[in-house]
Amino acid sequence: MIKVFGHKAPDTDATGSAIIWAWYMSQNGTPATPYVLGTPNTEAAFVIKRWGYDTPELLTSAAGADVIVVDTNNPAELPDDIADANIIEIIDHHLLVGGLKTKGPINITIKPVASTATIMAGIMGDDLTSAPTGIKGLILSCILSDTLEFRSPTTTDVDIALAKSLAVDLDVNISECAGEMFAAKSDVSAFSDAELLRMDSKEYSVGDTKLRVSVLETTSPDTVLSRKDSLMAEMTTVAGEDGVDQVLLFVVDILNEQATLLVPNELVKTLAEKSFAATVTGDLVVLPGVVSRKKQIIPNLVL
Repeated sequence: MIKVFGHKAPDTDATGSAIIWAWYMSQNGTPATPYVLGTPNTEAAFVIKRWGYDTPELLTSAAGADVIVVDTNNPAELPDDIADANIIEIIDHHLLVGGLKTKGPINITIKPVASTATIMAGIMGDDLTSAPTGIKGLILSCILSDTLEFRSPTTTDVDIALAKSLAVDLDVNISECAGEMFAAKSDVSAFSDAELLRMDSKEYSVGDTKLRVSVLETTSPDTVLSRKDSLMAEMTTVAGEDGVDQVLLFVVDILNEQATLLVPNELVKTLAEKSFAATVTGDLVVLPGVVSRKKQIIPNLVL
């Protein structure tokens, strides 16, 4: 049985794509099971339930298993024992990080689209037509999540065309569907500060400085920003536990298409001013137009 999973801190695309691809592999005669590498965020949990699926089982070890990796190719975002697994395929839409070693030649599909699910739909081709409603719904949801309903600069014409086609097929309104998802994503009341800082995060280094780059996408930024003092205090603890020098938290306002970066110290102040040509005068800085970690945050980080 092949194990299919995405990255740690699973979001909608990582979780949904694992379910989608496990279904597709099984339909084509190769039994596969989806897994997650952590608790899916609130939006992902909503989407899974919305389309009639159970949350995939938590993967505790990849050692000795045949695995398919989706929505990442970064070893830092995968199980600690990924080197002991037999990776047979990678499907992703992020930059190629390197560092994974496979036991033989594998299938790798990495394309510059907004969602891993978009790539999967393309591979499926005509098979997508006969896919169950739930699989089509997951693909649509993954696209709407990763594009922020087409607001993100990662959005391509391929993503938009596929989403609109699926919406017609499913008889759903894109804006209503996205609104329900974003409302679910914005409900973070049950999460601790540490959980929020890790919920949607990637490890990244700028020179010798190791960063955990966290993003919280929300339609209610004030709800998160009201906790800024405790969040900034918790950054030191999370950084120490995770072996990084600094945690960065970008609160992305989906509707106003801007991000607010918390500025707890001089290091982050310097990074904000150098990376985004911003003027920092307090412990928050608003970055107009910044909504994408992949295209607008990570590539610009300098110290």
